[in-house]
Amino acid sequence: MSMLKNGLKPKNFFISASFLPIFLFFVFSPAAGQTENPSYQDLADKIAERGMQEGYAYSVLQKLTRIGGRLTGSAQAAAAVEVMRQEMQDLGFEKVRLEPTVVGRWVRGDAEEGRIISAKLGTIPISICALGGSISTPAEGISARVLEVESLEELRELGQKARGRIIFFNRPMDPTYIETFRAYGEAADQRVSGAAEAAKVEGAAALVRSLTFGDNDFPHTGMMRYEPGVSKIPAVCASTKGANILSQALREDPDLVVFLKTSCANLSPVTSYNVIGEITGSEKPDEIILLGAHLDSWDLGEGAHDDGAGCAQVIDALRLMKQLGLRPKRTIRGVLFMDEEFGGTGGRDYARSEQRQGETHLAAIESDRGGFLPLGFGVGGGEAVLAKVKQWEYLFKPLGLCWIKPGGGGVDISPLAESGTIMMGLVPDSQRYYDYHHCSQDVLQAVHPRELELGAIDMAILGYVLADNGI
Repeated sequence: MSMLKNGLKPKNFFISASFLPIFLFFVFSPAAGQTENPSYQDLADKIAERGMQEGYAYSVLQKLTRIGGRLTGSAQAAAAVEVMRQEMQDLGFEKVRLEPTVVGRWVRGDAEEGRIISAKLGTIPISICALGGSISTPAEGISARVLEVESLEELRELGQKARGRIIFFNRPMDPTYIETFRAYGEAADQRVSGAAEAAKVEGAAALVRSLTFGDNDFPHTGMMRYEPGVSKIPAVCASTKGANILSQALREDPDLVVFLKTSCANLSPVTSYNVIGEITGSEKPDEIILLGAHLDSWDLGEGAHDDGAGCAQVIDALRLMKQLGLRPKRTIRGVLFMDEEFGGTGGRDYARSEQRQGETHLAAIESDRGGFLPLGFGVGGGEAVLAKVKQWEYLFKPLGLCWIKPGGGGVDISPLAESGTIMMGLVPDSQRYYDYHHCSQDVLQAVHPRELELGAIDMAILGYVLADNGI
C-alpha cells in the first residue's frame, strides 16, 4: 500500500537511528506465533531443487520393479533385499546392514480358473485369483451352487442354508467415503475372515468381491486368515466385473453352479531380512528418526505403488540429505521392512530386536499409501506434538502439501509405539490407489515420477527437521 494513498508525505516518514533496529525487527520478523527458521527454508529449497532436478526416487523404483512381485519368502523378495542393500551401500549410507526376520511362505501356483455354469445362461468365464494364505482346491477343482451375501453377519444368520455352497461375498467398498482407506478397511473383513466364517457353516469355498472402486476384470488379491479349530476351505477373489456378472446371473438362474480351481500352497517358513541404513546423528546418535516402508509386495503386479514407492522415497530422502552434506543432531534411519503383507513380522522383529537396546526412537514416518501426489502428513502423539510439527508447515506449503493433522502410523512401525515412539505417515492422494492395490496393474508405469519425488522430498525435510530439533 502506498504511503501517499494514506496521506503520508515522504518528508514525514522519518525513523530515527535509535528506533531503526526495532522497526526492522517488526517489519521483517515472522508473524507472532510463527517460529520460521530461515536456515530451514534454505535447506528445504535446496532439498526440493535437487530432488526435482534429479528425480532419483524413480530410478530406485525401476530397480525394484524389474525384479517383479516380491512375495514374502520368494526368490524375488530375497533379490530385492540384496538389491536395496547394495543401493544403500553404493550411496554411502552408514551402518548398512540386514536384520533377520522369519517369514511365512505361500506360493500361488499355476492354476487359477473360475467359471459360471448355467443351464439357462451357458458357461461364462470369470477372472479370479487365490487369496494369500489360502489352501488350494482339490486338483479337479470345486463345483457348487452359490450363496450370495453382503456381510459376515448375513452369512451367520443364514446358517444351514450355506452348507455345501460356495459363499459369494459381494459387498462393495462404500463409494460415499472420500477417505478411501476407510472404505477399504470396512470392506476388508469379508476378504480376511470370509473363508473362516464360511467354513463354520460348512461352506465349500469363499469367493470374495475384489476390494476396488473400479469396474474391471483385474482380480485383487490380499491376505486372508484361518481360525484355529475351524476347517480350512479355499478362498479366492473375483474381479469386480466377474462379481457383477455372477450377481446378475444368480438373479436369472439361482440354481447355477460355479467352478473354481487353484493350486496355491503354504510352505515352510524361511528367514528373510529388513534392510537398514542411516545418517548417524552428530550429537545424539542413539536418538532416532525412522523413515520406513515395506519391501515385500504381492505377486500379481510389480509392487510399484504398494510399496515400492515408499522404499524409493525412503532411500532418496536419505540420499538427498547425504548429497547436500547434511548431518543432523540425531540419527535418521531408513528401514525397508519385510513381510508387511503377510503378517508384519519384520516390523515386530525390528522393534523387539536386541539391537534396539540403548536406542530411543523419537518418531517413525511411514510411506505405505502409494506414490501419488502427497497431500499431507498424519501425526500422532497428541496436540502438543502436532503443534510442534505444524510449526514447520510453512516448509511444505510451496511443495503443494495441504495439511499436517492428527493421524499417522502403519503396520511396520506400529510395534514401536509400545515404547513411546511418535507415529507419523506420509499421506498422498488416494482416489486412484485401489485401482492398483494388490493386482496386476500395480506396475512402474502407474507411478508418476514427479509425484513420487515430491514424497521423497517431503520425507527428507520432515525427517531432517525432526532429527535436528527432537520432538
